[in-house]
Amino acid sequence: MSKKHSKRFEAGANLVDKTKTYALKDAIAVLKSVPKTKFDESLEVSFHLRVDTKKSDHMIRGTVVLPHGTGKKIRVAVFCKGEAEKQAQEAGADYVGAQELINKVAGGWMDFDSVVATPDMMRDLSKLGKILGPRGLMPSPKTGTVTPNVGQAIRDLKAGKVEFKVDKQGGIHVAVGKMSFSEGQLYENAFTLIETVKNARPASVKGEFVRSIALSTSMGPGLKVNA
Repeated sequence: MSKKHSKRFEAGANLVDKTKTYALKDAIAVLKSVPKTKFDESLEVSFHLRVDTKKSDHMIRGTVVLPHGTGKKIRVAVFCKGEAEKQAQEAGADYVGAQELINKVAGGWMDFDSVVATPDMMRDLSKLGKILGPRGLMPSPKTGTVTPNVGQAIRDLKAGKVEFKVDKQGGIHVAVGKMSFSEGQLYENAFTLIETVKNARPASVKGEFVRSIALSTSMGPGLKVNA
């Protein structure tokens, strides 16, 4: 029995040429023309990389600040104490604390989207590894979320800083904005991410690094774009 799609999905699929590889601007224009859903969909960029994830230097991971943000209000929890608490509050952190905040999360509270911590908190915060780790929320020096400068880290996250990380299949998937954004805003966000991932190419990868790139919306068709 074949899977039945909605009329909206089929109308969108008819606008897409699956045999074609689009320029980035053209792909965004096509997806913007697809019939809308009842909610504001996200635009996702998906990469297939030519990497061997068994090699440590091929585990591509990094961050990028999207010029126009993600369209999502980011709730930031900051684990710190002393002078850093004031710095975090002034920078707009949603939740700030030390041991009491750790205990709250250990008890099941998870009302936040990102985590920042000062280096002196990491020993205590390691107790939350099994809770934060699987959700991709454990702070790390590699992503700038373990830092004495919590104010800058918070401002970057609020401005649209996103993390990307390759999976075991060599894929990276990142939402770069909402479909209510203008075509220009979506283009600049997607272009910034694509260039950042390309620049993360390991020196040991010879030949082709980015095998393919695709754009898709939360509930719509996918389009191949020039890698």
